[in-house]
Amino acid sequence: MAHPKRKISKTRRDKRRTHYKATPKPLGTCQTTNEVHVLHRAYVVEGNLYYNGKLMIEGYEKVS
Repeated sequence: MAHPKRKISKTRRDKRRTHYKATPKPLGTCQTTNEVHVLHRAYVVEGNLYYNGKLMIEGYEKVS
């Protein structure tokens, strides 16, 4: 297994990691329900499950 010859400084390590950032999830508004939701995900509005603006399951309750 390879071992580094010298210790990598915290500054050098952190410079390499500058691109690892948390990005906000893309949000969209449903044209049917005018509900803001995460894109490409199903969402619940008033007990009904919607996906892509279409009613998938009526009377849906999330089980956790």
